[in-house]
Amino acid sequence: MNDDITEQITEFLSAALRRRIEPDDDYFDQGFADSLFALELVTFVENRFGLTIEVEDLDLDNFRTANRITEVVRRKAGAQGRGVAHADGS
Repeated sequence: MNDDITEQITEFLSAALRRRIEPDDDYFDQGFADSLFALELVTFVENRFGLTIEVEDLDLDNFRTANRITEVVRRKAGAQGRGVAHADGS
């Protein structure tokens, strides 16, 4: 399940940033993303995985890499029950 989450996130990032993004790439540090993109990224995570990102989750470090986002998704999904099980829209 974790690999699927990370894969969905890296696919989104690669398409949005128009370059291949690997799970540990820090696209903010590399200059490929900015604060406006961070908002788009939070919206993607909420919509794709059916989660609500709370103010306390909005630390940029949580969104610097696909692997870090995966950890946020796993943590939030655990707190919300089985929310990730329906990430495919079913």
